[in-house]
Amino acid sequence: MLSRIVDQAKDLGFIAVGFSRPQRPLFFDSFTAWLAQKGHAGMSWLERHVELRENPSRLLKNCQSIVSLAFPYPSERSGTPDGFYVSRHADPAKEDYHQRLKKSCLVVADVIRKASQDCRVRICVDSAPLLERSVALAAGLGFIGKNNMMIIPGYGSYVYLAEILTTARLPFEPVEPMENQCGSCTQCVDACPAGALQKPFYINASRCLSYLTIEYNGHVAQDSAGAMGDCFFGCDRCQEACPFNKEDSSTRISLPSTEEFLEMDNATFGQRFGRTTLARAGLEKVKSNILAMRNYASVSPP
Repeated sequence: MLSRIVDQAKDLGFIAVGFSRPQRPLFFDSFTAWLAQKGHAGMSWLERHVELRENPSRLLKNCQSIVSLAFPYPSERSGTPDGFYVSRHADPAKEDYHQRLKKSCLVVADVIRKASQDCRVRICVDSAPLLERSVALAAGLGFIGKNNMMIIPGYGSYVYLAEILTTARLPFEPVEPMENQCGSCTQCVDACPAGALQKPFYINASRCLSYLTIEYNGHVAQDSAGAMGDCFFGCDRCQEACPFNKEDSSTRISLPSTEEFLEMDNATFGQRFGRTTLARAGLEKVKSNILAMRNYASVSPP
């Protein structure tokens, strides 16, 4: 049965599959301490349902097994004709990854259902109150780097994570979590342009460009705009610096120019990007980010 699950997942493009039992996440105490220190900035939803994050089995009554999966996102960037780009995870040429992965997970879940016909499943893709990197660590997918990303040896950290919770007790032996392989390397910490990675394994989200350009409701401040470089949606700098990721600074031109974005109306944006990750922030946020970059360039010394 396990081989059928793995084979189906690999056929769908997942690059890593692992299994674990629902348990208290390995880094739950670190997570709650981070919340207490307000490291999560304005992401108030992270404070909700902490009791569910502590016990994944509460997300699905009588949960017996968790299947953890990793799906790759592009190592190349999506860019505009005038030299700007977005974070790799956004992949604006495709439907938002939440929906894409849920569809693929449903196919994998069918393998479980056919083998255990009375079982129930729940699919989680980056939205349920689940410490997915800790769960993936427990399943043996990889290790958590100093930039807090799940790193899969032989591939790197450019992956989306997904989980299938099930009441079926899948026949596997728990694995030992993979030890951190960063050694003395701090390239990710050193590369963080806004100083959000204040130390290994600790991020101050209020300074993180991914937070500021996607989740934050306000305008990006001038000092943060100066750290954005040419990326107006998200940030990959800590991943680009990681030796476990393959070097790829190539950009495919798949976006309108920044001027076209600024002139775009909501109907046009919705028609072209309404089903993509860019829709998470919305057109006004995208425009605000571009203007923040322009305003910084106009006032910064030559």
